[in-house]
Amino acid sequence: MTTMAVRVLVVDDEPPIRKLLRVGLGTEGYTISEAGNAKDAIARIDAEEPDLVLLDLGLPDMTGQELLRLWRSEGRTLPIVILSSRTDEAGIVQALEAGADDYVTKPFGMRELAARLRVALRHKLHQQGERPVFRTGELSVDLVRRIVQVGGTEVKLSPKEYDILRALVQHAGKVLTHRHLLKEVWGGNEDVQYLRVYIRQLRQKIEPVPEQPHYITTEPGVGYRLRESD
Repeated sequence: MTTMAVRVLVVDDEPPIRKLLRVGLGTEGYTISEAGNAKDAIARIDAEEPDLVLLDLGLPDMTGQELLRLWRSEGRTLPIVILSSRTDEAGIVQALEAGADDYVTKPFGMRELAARLRVALRHKLHQQGERPVFRTGELSVDLVRRIVQVGGTEVKLSPKEYDILRALVQHAGKVLTHRHLLKEVWGGNEDVQYLRVYIRQLRQKIEPVPEQPHYITTEPGVGYRLRESD
């Protein structure tokens, strides 16, 4: 089980396909939200900020390729995997050139599809300069599967605790200011004391001696720093 399930937005106008993906990917540990047309998909991607999109090309109000181009033109870099019954090379190339990370044709096997999603997530992390698995001392953070372990034992984090840890992992070895973390995790609308509470909770879960932090150290009056990777 993942510490925090990867959020996938399924955009497909066929209810049976959406149900199949909701059930099948749900058993693989993903959290699924659905949209039956482009208008709904645009609203959901803004409101839900998914980690990955599964996009059908044949939507009723806009083609999947047009929607893909729109999202890429807006600077959205999340992985987008095309799911379609079209198998012609021209359609595949067109989707990939429009910014798709992969292309899976119907019918499909659920395990194969889940594997493709993991590859797309891992590839995006590499593009962003992140390593799929971060390790320092006894602490490891799998950025693809969202699994946090200490000494080989999985640690259950809340979504906000994980978001804080991920932000620190992305900048391991560098100090992150309170303002940066508040903006990254809460959009900048919370008080610094709120952040301190979550840091304290996070330390209780990952530090050998929480009162003497080994991984997450405090830069007084500035912010926090995560120990560099080994």
